[in-house]
Amino acid sequence: MAIVKKSFEMEDLDCANCARKMQEAIAKLDGVENCEISFMAQKMKIEYDDSDEKKLFKEIQKCVKKVEPDCSVNF
Repeated sequence: MAIVKKSFEMEDLDCANCARKMQEAIAKLDGVENCEISFMAQKMKIEYDDSDEKKLFKEIQKCVKKVEPDCSVNF
């Protein structure tokens, strides 16, 4: 179990308020240490426990789609 820091491109992120909502939801997920989503840069910076990366990425995508259905994260 290691903490990993990565940055991912976001696609079709339409507003700063949506980015904030996504950031808050993702930060609450198990295994996430920190999450920052920049609307201007269309990027997500995240620190997470890499023990079950595939499952975590699915959960992150769910959080994103719940706030903005057309938006996605390029993992």
